[in-house]
Formats: sequence, structure tokens, C-alpha cells
Amino acid sequence: MGSRTADDHRTAMQQALDLAKKSPPKPSNFRVGAILVKLDGDRYPTSAGGYTLECPGNTHAEECCLLKLAEHHSTTEEGLEETMKSPHALYTTMEPCSKRLSGKLSCVERVLRQKSWIRQVYVGVQEPETFVAKNPGRQMLEESGIEVHHVPGFEQEILQVATAGHVSDRSS
Repeated sequence: MGSRTADDHRTAMQQALDLAKKSPPKPSNFRVGAILVKLDGDRYPTSAGGYTLECPGNTHAEECCLLKLAEHHSTTEEGLEETMKSPHALYTTMEPCSKRLSGKLSCVERVLRQKSWIRQVYVGVQEPETFVAKNPGRQMLEESGIEVHHVPGFEQEILQVATAGHVSDRSS
């Protein structure tokens, strides 16, 4: 695996942020963007990207990435662990959720199911406590052997995009 530079991380996070901006503003969710990036080789191609509510249903950005990647490989999200052989990093504008109020599988659980090939997670901001207090997602990922890193410099813009459509006094 080659080593990535700070500029590589910023470029990937900007791509995820550009996707987040495509998500429809709603008071009941964060607008998040995520991309999966292949880690081996000299170039770091994006394997999939997604944003909140891109796919049918109440879908999160990470979920959309995995669903689209599975479709590309003619498998299911669960089948990706068998299909994907190259190590990847997940870049997401917001820390993956550890709990879904809708009862769906959390994004942390989705990433943990793919830990054989998703080796690193890069986040722009921690999840605000708007919907679920004290997200232990980072700790859960790290305890399972997935490296989690913060990509600095995007916090203000990510939170502005993420909370568009929220009641103004709760968007901080």
C-alpha cells in the first residue's frame, strides 16, 4: 500500500462533502456524503460514493456506498465481504452512526461486516447529539481493528451542509 498525503485525504473528504450537498435537506436527518477508496496501488481510485437518501428508503451515505458497490459487483451488501479483495478506506463527512432510530442496521455495523476489506475510516466531524447521544461508533470501529482518523479543515462546512433543513437553534 502506498502512503497517502494530507492533500489526498483533503481531496477525498471534499469529494464526500460534494456528495453530501446532493442530499435533500430535512429536519429528520443529517446530510452526509461518503466514498470508498481503494488503498492499493499508486493511484487511489474511488470504488463507490453515496449520500444520505440517495438510494430508495431511509438510507444513509455509507449504506448507499455499499449498496451501489454491491450492485456494481452483482452481489448483495452482505456478499461484498466475499467479493472485495483489495483494502479500502471509507471517507465520510460525519462519523458513522452506531444506532438508527428507524431500526435499520447502523452504519458502524455495516462497516464492521466489511472489516476484512474496509481497513480505515476517515471522518470530517463527529456525529452531533441531535438524534442519538454519545455515538460510540469510533470506539466500536477501533476495537474491531479498523483505523479511524479525522480529516481536519472541513468541520464548519460539513456541519452547515449536514444540518440544512434543521430548526436553526438546534443546528450548532
